[in-house]
Amino acid sequence: MQTSFVYILLCADKTYYTGVTENVYKRFDEHQDGKHFGSYTFSRRPLQLVYFCQFMDIEQAITFEKKIKKWSQAKKLALIEGRYEDLPNLAKKKF
Repeated sequence: MQTSFVYILLCADKTYYTGVTENVYKRFDEHQDGKHFGSYTFSRRPLQLVYFCQFMDIEQAITFEKKIKKWSQAKKLALIEGRYEDLPNLAKKKF
């Protein structure tokens, strides 16, 4: 079974990029090297790998990635900093 990783990059413009991959360090290098012209991270380099977690099931990794992509900057920062107890209180307000 192939492991997968969900990762968060901090971009030069202080935004976050979230992705999923089988090799987090190789994928980070691809982002940093600008392998994909026109991608979100291409014009926001240099980048920092600020968070990643491993999954044994790719479907669970994709589900978690999609969830994080909907989070606010503050909630992503809490995850990055390991402030898990703050996550429920940082949910976006629904109107």
